[in-house]
Amino acid sequence: MWRSSDHSRDQIRLLRRVRERRDLYPLAVHVSYLVNLASCDPVVRARSIAGFRGELERAAAIGAEYLVLHPGSYRGQSLEEGIAAFALGLREAAQDARREGVMVLLENTAGSGSQIGARFQELRAIRDQAARVTDLPLGYCLDTCHLLAAGYDVSSKAGWRAAARQAERMLGIANVKLMHANDSKAPPGSHADRHENIGEGYIGKAGFRRILAHPKLRNIPFILETPVAREGDDRRNLENLKRLRSPGVSDNSL
Repeated sequence: MWRSSDHSRDQIRLLRRVRERRDLYPLAVHVSYLVNLASCDPVVRARSIAGFRGELERAAAIGAEYLVLHPGSYRGQSLEEGIAAFALGLREAAQDARREGVMVLLENTAGSGSQIGARFQELRAIRDQAARVTDLPLGYCLDTCHLLAAGYDVSSKAGWRAAARQAERMLGIANVKLMHANDSKAPPGSHADRHENIGEGYIGKAGFRRILAHPKLRNIPFILETPVAREGDDRRNLENLKRLRSPGVSDNSL
């Protein structure tokens, strides 16, 4: 929904104390799925800019390090026009907004319909264009399910290495600040955003073992967005990831 609520000072203080006690760093907030800064519809665009500005200010207020944002849909215009509209939307939303300490992370998409961001080239184009019109810090969040669905076959050894090389060349792995760890119910190139439990989908355990072993990804946060059909599914997925992250395995040996 478009409606949002602000956090009280007591809530923010409590959150900060819990984060310090539990060492919960970094904190990443996900923007509402309704926000589409690439939209050419004037009503949707106005709501999206206002909505994103609110998300940005709330993230700053609670001390979040990252704000994850989908690039949106370019429906009704060309891809290039959609990317330009997105960059201008970022500028307008960030103008005069309180945003201290927050970096916006562009999340890759599965590429369904008119979605922007399925290809690394599109994510790079957004970041490059945005850098010319706003000083808002931008990085990337890569979703493993979305990578596979978009056609990057991260389930295989050769496919993962090719995807990692392209990400390094187009995005710069150092700019990837966060990973969403999700297996996929749909096969490579399906453009279907259907998350599955770790190791139970088309990426599989071997695929995640390789992803987790990449030397430039080993020290960044991985966040689960896997299904919860039964109580404890989230914890089981977390434990699966921990088991697959073998300290003795290097990327070159896989």
